[in-house]
Amino acid sequence: MATLQGGPLGPLPDPGALSPAQVEQLRNLKIQTRIANEKYLRTHREVDLLLSGFLREMFLKRPDNIEEFAADYFTDPRLPNKIHMQLIKEKKVAN
Repeated sequence: MATLQGGPLGPLPDPGALSPAQVEQLRNLKIQTRIANEKYLRTHREVDLLLSGFLREMFLKRPDNIEEFAADYFTDPRLPNKIHMQLIKEKKVAN
């Protein structure tokens, strides 16, 4: 395990460490990014349908090769129509 070598006053500060102001800026950036991502997802229901559909199929089929399964799932030419039909069905239920 590596340790920082120090001088007579203790360990040397980490030269890559963020200042308190930088930590606060980073925290604010993370919060704003999370808010922006949440807004995007709320206005794009199809993203949730794509991901939940993929996860549902993956758990049902439990493929050995997840990467191949994902490639097949997301390149299925019927997928856009499936998502479109789910969106229509949800709108009908909401009305």
